[in-house]
Amino acid sequence: MIYIFESRAGEPILTLKGELYKYLVKVRRHALGDTLGFRSKEKIGVLHHYKIVSIEPRSLTLELEKSKIYEIKPSKYLHIAWCLIDTKSIEKVLPSLCEMGVAKISFILCDRSQKNFKLDFKRLERIVEASMQQSGRTSLMEFDTYKSIASFIEKFPDTKVFDFTEKTLEGTAGIQEVLVGCEGGFSSQERELLSSQEVFRLNTPMVLRSESAVLGVSAKILL
Repeated sequence: MIYIFESRAGEPILTLKGELYKYLVKVRRHALGDTLGFRSKEKIGVLHHYKIVSIEPRSLTLELEKSKIYEIKPSKYLHIAWCLIDTKSIEKVLPSLCEMGVAKISFILCDRSQKNFKLDFKRLERIVEASMQQSGRTSLMEFDTYKSIASFIEKFPDTKVFDFTEKTLEGTAGIQEVLVGCEGGFSSQERELLSSQEVFRLNTPMVLRSESAVLGVSAKILL
């Protein structure tokens, strides 16, 4: 863990109890004198270094040693437009997308999206926060939704489209928005709508699942 989210980060003394205490002492085996990094969500760019000065049976106390502005942000911007799939599949790959540096995900209800999937943005945010603490990232990932591909393309007309085509993705400079379909791909009506957009595929003969395509595209553009 690179740092820990704590709303009181920056105060001279921190006393930690409960699950965080158990994790740091029982799981991570931190001892007296160890230094840990903390950030608050309100001032996420500031890293606070604390030293453990006391470990009790159910709590540990830390003293602030120093604070400094230290941000870790992706060097490129990528906004994924993702036709809605099983939320369990989304949750499995979300930590990796966070680590790679995806800035934003817009979930779109496409023609072949199953209508029974419901997004829990609070849960997605918790998953991202856990990934940020592990990877060191200090920029929050954004989420929003669109009712159709048409409404997204209207707002982001330069969106590139991942789909079946002869053109493979080579140069990635300037790509900021990428649309990825759900299981089964785009409907004929959606393909007609997207006929004027730039379409590409990855350099593989295999058919990728939606979540695999999102991971592959993100890695190709960001890493």
